Amino acid sequence: MTAPSSPPKPSPGDRVAVLSPSSGLPGLLPLPFELGLERLREDYGLEPVEYPTTRKMGSTPQERADDIHAAFADPDIKAVIASIGGDDQITVLPLLDRELIRANPKPFFGWSDNTSMLAYLWNTGIVGYHGASVMAELGRPVAMDPLTAESVRAALFTSGEYELRPAERWRDVSRDWADPATFESEPETRPGTGWTWVNADRVVEGRSWGGCLEIVGWLLMADREVPRDLSVLDGGVLFLETSEELPSGEEVFRTLRNMGERGLLQRFSALLMGRARTWSFERPNSPEEAARYAAEQREAVLRALRVYAPDMMIVFDVDLGHTDPQVVIPYGGAMRVDGPARRITVTY
Repeated sequence: MTAPSSPPKPSPGDRVAVLSPSSGLPGLLPLPFELGLERLREDYGLEPVEYPTTRKMGSTPQERADDIHAAFADPDIKAVIASIGGDDQITVLPLLDRELIRANPKPFFGWSDNTSMLAYLWNTGIVGYHGASVMAELGRPVAMDPLTAESVRAALFTSGEYELRPAERWRDVSRDWADPATFESEPETRPGTGWTWVNADRVVEGRSWGGCLEIVGWLLMADREVPRDLSVLDGGVLFLETSEELPSGEEVFRTLRNMGERGLLQRFSALLMGRARTWSFERPNSPEEAARYAAEQREAVLRALRVYAPDMMIVFDVDLGHTDPQVVIPYGGAMRVDGPARRITVTY
């Protein structure tokens, strides 16, 4: 296949689809959703358009596929933004009309379970955007983090190079979206620690592929939306991150090991590893427990790459995925990872 191409960008004043291709959580937790819609209108000048399943919990895969088709087919819709993630988007993929979507390319923004849709678009020849959900990033209490807001604006409206930079402060502890008090103060953050580089003696330029590690694993198990010809990934940039389900270090290692056994891992020249999510409502880790969990995940990644891709350049703790702030990563877009200069540049 040829490299994915970037679809036309929206402009302020345009209509954008807000879909729930995974979970209809806006119906259960309207506070961050409504705040995210407000910011789309007031901060970005876009007009969000909802669809039948946007706020519907328990919608069928076919109903969600119908909404995706309607959004891509409508010439007045200039971009598609996911409300939030979920866990069963993989069941929607077989119902999608690839030719309809290919004939109507549009920027799609989402992450976590939306890795499935991003991988589908990659195989359809369309660059997608890993990041910027309505509820999590746009619906952040009090204000969007400036690093997130700047990246989202660049990804939405501009075409060209954009240099990523590490967060000065960050957080992964959440508060209850059902509690109005959550939205009365900004989340507590902690000082950033910058990126950690391994094998950073070269410059890598290539197309990106990856996403949420758990979802990548599911796609591999289902043999769905993984390129048939793995050589199209040669020299590319793999980016991965883990979710609030906090997979163990051993789970991370095993997924990477299986990617290596499939001949997938060693195709890439660089890996951007998102900062590990270390806290969840089910596992409210103390700072010490969180640091131990992050260290175990890093060692799991290094252990797998020592076997399957010992020379790969790695950048740990990139602000992508399940973290705040969050930068948008073009899925299938061109990236430049400059080890000697310690710089990462994406092309939106």
